[in-house]
Amino acid sequence: MKNCWFVFLFVLLHGLSCDVIAQKTPDSLARQAYLPDCIQYALDNQPLILQSVIDQEIADRTVRSALAAWYPQLGAGYNLIHYLKLPVTLIPDVTTGERRPVSLGAKNTSTASFSLTQSIFSRDLLLASRTADTYRVQASQATVSNKIDVVVNVSKAFYDVILTQRQVEILGEDITRQQRSLQDATNQYLSGVVDKTDAQRARIALNNTRAQQKQYRDLVGAKMQTLKQLMGYPPNSQLTLTYDTLQLANEVMLDTTLLVNPQNRIEYQLLQTQGQLLEANVRYNRWAYLPTVNANANYNLLYQSNVFPQLYNQTFPNSLIGLSVALPIFQGGRRIQQLKIAELQVRRLQWDLAALSSAVDAEYAQALSNYKGNLANYLALRENLALAEDVYRIINLQYRSGVKTYLDVTVAEADLRTARLNVFNALYSVLISKLDVQRALGLIRF
Repeated sequence: MKNCWFVFLFVLLHGLSCDVIAQKTPDSLARQAYLPDCIQYALDNQPLILQSVIDQEIADRTVRSALAAWYPQLGAGYNLIHYLKLPVTLIPDVTTGERRPVSLGAKNTSTASFSLTQSIFSRDLLLASRTADTYRVQASQATVSNKIDVVVNVSKAFYDVILTQRQVEILGEDITRQQRSLQDATNQYLSGVVDKTDAQRARIALNNTRAQQKQYRDLVGAKMQTLKQLMGYPPNSQLTLTYDTLQLANEVMLDTTLLVNPQNRIEYQLLQTQGQLLEANVRYNRWAYLPTVNANANYNLLYQSNVFPQLYNQTFPNSLIGLSVALPIFQGGRRIQQLKIAELQVRRLQWDLAALSSAVDAEYAQALSNYKGNLANYLALRENLALAEDVYRIINLQYRSGVKTYLDVTVAEADLRTARLNVFNALYSVLISKLDVQRALGLIRF
């Protein structure tokens, strides 16, 4: 079931086939790591997920431990006693009727006992039986919640790294172009065609772009370490991210007509499970008026002798079976108050569900608003980029023909660089806001 939800998630987010989603190792990710590969690695290695899986196992073992009390409980005991002075009992004389002190018993006594207890009715065991599956579901839902967090966080970090890498590449392309412009301006200055300010402007633009590229390159390293940490990836191992720019651009679209349903959210499902446990707690407190019933059996081997070496020469066995019933009659009203507390906790949870429903609606509205705004901004900036490229091409041709000054080229070049960087910043914002919308809708599932 987990794999089905996993495939559904990435068909929804990335349009990739399930063949791409495979078990990855650090060596394979060092050669090529698509987003699904990074997420799968995180789901297999992220400490938070591994802890959640252990918590599930702990919950299962805890349930089994509680249910073990339904089975017969066997016990054994042994003791050895040596009386320094035997106890005295007053026994009436058969003739005079006068009571005389008489020492009774043997100086050495040893007992080996075996006991068997079977619970017939106990509210603790009844609660454990009826809530066993619910506790397991709660632990499983906590794991799902953590997986959703990991998927969203790794996806955002992945987008952040690759888009920053793309900005470094864009600045590298600008540097190459500016180096050619600097060479052209220098040659024209040496030829006496223009003054030295054109070359100086070209040098200033080139230095600024190099400094900006250095800043983005340093950011890539820091963001890569953040991604590794979110994936549970070895910090000193190589990680080579692979992406398709056209694929990223195609992933920005989202169906905005979907309606939000709080019940699709794992947080809501966790509250529902908690509600089931609270309702079981109400029943548990109502059962406080019922008795606890146990059946028991004992078999004892008694050894007695005044001479210690002869203690185990003769045994005096005894055995019994019985039924015990315990019913508290009056506890000062404690049971009534505990029942009221349990009922109030159920009522309080209803308000938690109402508050979460309202919060989910608000979260979806905010996420959808951000997505629509970012998408509109991205589409506008893409159009601006096309215009900036055309403007730069025309002005550069005009400059080479002597129609425009180098200052016009510098301005057009700066506008083009800004437009290219802005497009990728806007693309990142759209992809992030899309993830937020999908999370608000509860579309990321396992």
